[in-house]
Amino acid sequence: MNKWQEYKKKLGDTRPWDVLNPKAEFSEEELFNKRINTCYSCEEFIRVTAQCKQCGCFMKLKAKLKEAKCPINRW
Repeated sequence: MNKWQEYKKKLGDTRPWDVLNPKAEFSEEELFNKRINTCYSCEEFIRVTAQCKQCGCFMKLKAKLKEAKCPINRW
């Protein structure tokens, strides 16, 4: 598997630009808080940019998407 395929696999079905889709479903505040707190306690989380080292997503945005999944199955 090349690097691009590996990256796409880690992203899952949700893409970072889905936050701009007016039809995208967003998670409830409680779910978002649970997800982002999990990210903050993860060794793969880059605090300065709030990004995941595994998928490269900005997790404050990705965690808001209802159908999003963590690339290492933490949520």
